Amino acid sequence: MDFAFDEKTEELRGKLLEFMDSHIYPAEPVFERQLAERDDPWAIPPVVEELKAEARKRGLWNFFLPGEHGAGLTNLQYAPLAEITGRSIRLAPTALNCAAPDTGNMEVLAMFGNEQQQKQWLEPLLNGEIRSAFAMTEPDVASSDARNIETAIRRDGDEYVINGRKWYISGAMNPACKIFIVMGKTDPEAAPHKQQSMILVPRDTPGLTVKRGMHVFGYDDSDHGGHAEVLFEDVRVPVENLIAGEGDGFAIAQARLGPGRIHHCMRAIGMAERALELMCRRAISREAFGKPIAQQGVVQDWIAESRVKIEQQRLLVLKTAWLMDTVGNQGAHTEIQAIKISTPITVEWILDKAVQVHGAGGVSQDFPLAAMWAGNRTLRLADGPDEVHKRSLARRELKKYLSEGAK
Repeated sequence: MDFAFDEKTEELRGKLLEFMDSHIYPAEPVFERQLAERDDPWAIPPVVEELKAEARKRGLWNFFLPGEHGAGLTNLQYAPLAEITGRSIRLAPTALNCAAPDTGNMEVLAMFGNEQQQKQWLEPLLNGEIRSAFAMTEPDVASSDARNIETAIRRDGDEYVINGRKWYISGAMNPACKIFIVMGKTDPEAAPHKQQSMILVPRDTPGLTVKRGMHVFGYDDSDHGGHAEVLFEDVRVPVENLIAGEGDGFAIAQARLGPGRIHHCMRAIGMAERALELMCRRAISREAFGKPIAQQGVVQDWIAESRVKIEQQRLLVLKTAWLMDTVGNQGAHTEIQAIKISTPITVEWILDKAVQVHGAGGVSQDFPLAAMWAGNRTLRLADGPDEVHKRSLARRELKKYLSEGAK
């Protein structure tokens, strides 16, 4: 693996870094002020659309999506760009049209959607005209095992009828959210991994009720569309809304989650870099017991450890991106799981130390650290909890030795 960024990546990094300095960072206080001034608690601040227009004008758009539909970047080319956006996690990914859950939904539609589905839903998503939601997690079952999902998708003539209850459906409270990709069971009697299907459900379909916004560690995340509890009661959509075929839902989910997991980790490294920067600036600007906090041995230890941990995680993420590009997602399965386990918990440690150095300020709204910590902590649950990935990773390692014993 060549560790140097290629010419295209360097060019885009330069443009993106300049955009961050000239537009994103200055917009952060404007964004906070507009959030506080809203009449509608779920309205997205106007500055977001302004940033999207400017980013698109500069060609900083749809970096996440390879191939003809997106910017044509490889995972290895996208990784350092996603890291930069992670430094302003609430603004930059959205400004570049590279924010979840739209990214995963666009990937699904690009890979599995038919021509009509792509025209009706993928195109406006690619243009940043609408937002979307992905409805998988359910409150009444352990959704970490997708086979447990109970939402029913039953065919009735030329329609599918959907009944079920979902929660923590990210983006569903956003007024611009127009389409849901819903995962449910079309055939409970089929083989375990062929029971599930995915279907497109427009937000305004009768029977679909967005019940409430869910909190995450006390945050409503209304700045990017929140996380909703959603009820489906005899929701009817045409059979043409099914994505791919009946029983393909599990395979589609796996294809969607692989890139999603690495994208989260790419951005998390950017969060860690900003946390370390804030930690250092705070440490040299404050005194305690007669000397700058930066001269306290324990703080120096935190700073040194943070730098080491960031470099380790970045290298593992880059290796994973390189493998995804060269041998495919299946070939990179071990590394994808490794970063999903290690990156969020490592970044959590760095954020925790940055909070500690900031004292009371670290848990306040005056610094981004508390919100960053809450967002990063959820990554240990999103796209599969740590324990599921560890279980799978351990079984893959053990399999090597079990096969030896069978010889």
